[in-house]
Amino acid sequence: MQKYMNINIKATNMELTEAISDYVNKRVESIAKFSKGENLPSGYIEVGKTTNHHNKGELFKAEFSIVMNGERFFASSETDNLYSAIDDAKEEIVRLLTHTKDRKQTLFKRGASSVKKMLKGISKRNPFTSKY
Repeated sequence: MQKYMNINIKATNMELTEAISDYVNKRVESIAKFSKGENLPSGYIEVGKTTNHHNKGELFKAEFSIVMNGERFFASSETDNLYSAIDDAKEEIVRLLTHTKDRKQTLFKRGASSVKKMLKGISKRNPFTSKY
């Protein structure tokens, strides 16, 4: 089953070309695999130039805001290359998603282990209240 995200892409202080849009879509495809259940993730992505108050060169900014499984994730990157800013923001979103997923799995395993010990009679500690 193929999962697709609902993505809105906005360009600020620059024109949103087809090449930039395709690049963002290719980078965001891998984020949908972190989704569980029937709710498809949705995202708002903003790319563009920052203000022109810098003395040397242009600065590009990429901001990702993803809503997945009822949680909101946000990442931002600002570099001198638009494509590297998009890559950095995507890597930050993936890092946040894997951290959240790993944390939930760890807490679930810890709770299940505690319930198992209580049922076997090894521990008298109640896993729901953490009291003996």
